[in-house]
Amino acid sequence: PKAHEVRIKIVATVVCHTDTYILSRADPEGCFPVISGHEGAGIVQSVGEGVTKLKAGDTVISLYIPQCGECKFCLKPKTNLFQKIRVTQGKGLMPDGASRFTYLLAPLDKVGILGCGISTGYGPAANTATVEPGSVCAVFGLGGVGLGVTMGCKVTGASQIIGVDINKDKFARTKELGATECISPQDFSKPTQAVLVEMMSTDGGVDYSFECTRNVKIIRAALEACHQGISVVVGVAASGEEIATHPFQLATGHRWKGIAFGGWKSIESVPKLEIKADEFMTHNLSFDEINKAFELMHSGKSIQTVVKI
Repeated sequence: PKAHEVRIKIVATVVCHTDTYILSRADPEGCFPVISGHEGAGIVQSVGEGVTKLKAGDTVISLYIPQCGECKFCLKPKTNLFQKIRVTQGKGLMPDGASRFTYLLAPLDKVGILGCGISTGYGPAANTATVEPGSVCAVFGLGGVGLGVTMGCKVTGASQIIGVDINKDKFARTKELGATECISPQDFSKPTQAVLVEMMSTDGGVDYSFECTRNVKIIRAALEACHQGISVVVGVAASGEEIATHPFQLATGHRWKGIAFGGWKSIESVPKLEIKADEFMTHNLSFDEINKAFELMHSGKSIQTVVKI
């Protein structure tokens, strides 16, 4: 704490309607980032220069209107409003115009996924395909990256999101993250792209497709499932593999686009991402169980497994 400031460890806080108002972003003074919860009680940890009435160890109640006891507002009996710090308080800042917030990571056993999986999947809908509200999208491969794509399509306003995977155990989780329906290629005798094109709800094919399997045959299927739209290749195929399609697909406006890490500027973008993580973490294992983590991944029984070292 700087001069005339007190640092308090909050022990308990009360949920107030004002907190909801701030979180809704409708409050003109609800500046973010913010630590909500203004009705609280705690213990003084340390005090700044000039503080004489409090010391470390004191128990206190947090009050949102200060009272110095010296200014003209405090000395007037008909008002309780304190104006000395009103300007900076309304901006969510301390009197010197700065913030005392220290940015800490979210739980370390969860944030690692932002280094690739979720971020890689979440970005293509906004950064590469630029999905418009009302669009129809198909996501091929419903692992961690595919679920991230699904979530990204939902956030950008897609009205229909079709998940495609041979593992039906992934369908429920995919729908929780925004998919409107899921299909398995094994349920049809015709190619998946033909199924999607012939679906009444797609009206001749999807607007955008996202391939998240690394399989070159599925990369082709994703392109051909589009109705003169954009197909984003998110998965990285093996070295030496090549993709192919009929030249007529490109002549009629179908487009392949590639992307790395969701199109994000890594250091600049990742701290700003507001995305779900818990839904992706299906298993937590110790380091001596790392072989089990790979088994779960290859068997399709996990989405993301966290290994604690």
